[in-house]
Amino acid sequence: MNQENINMDIQPMDSQATVVANSPPSTPSEKASQVDKEKEMAELLMTMDNYKAIIPDAVIDYYLNKTGFDCDDVRIKKLFALAAQKFVADIATDAFQYNKVKQSSTRPTNKASKEKKIVLNMDDLSSALAEYGVNVKKPEFY
Repeated sequence: MNQENINMDIQPMDSQATVVANSPPSTPSEKASQVDKEKEMAELLMTMDNYKAIIPDAVIDYYLNKTGFDCDDVRIKKLFALAAQKFVADIATDAFQYNKVKQSSTRPTNKASKEKKIVLNMDDLSSALAEYGVNVKKPEFY
């Protein structure tokens, strides 16, 4: 992917935001799709005004500043918080699925073991994270 293809400037205007690409579209259908994308982005950014993220703003600000990202638009920061929240939720869901598969393969024999609480363990979490390219290994001394 070229840097020119992904380089976009987001310029907030009043309560709307427009996306301006570096190269203008060449055909009418590309222009229409560009307008649709701009409308969708503006709509998304407008809905971010009312969104309250689970991840605190201070945490998002800390990690964005740590990576060198500097943006004053709160809606963009909320968008990052939403993406981080979805990433964590997807990992937790996948780890839960790994746990269910593991529990179904052991097949409990009595009712007491059927009512056992589900516990997220490191094996399930590392299996879920491996799907996303994050390698986590348990230290040898455990």
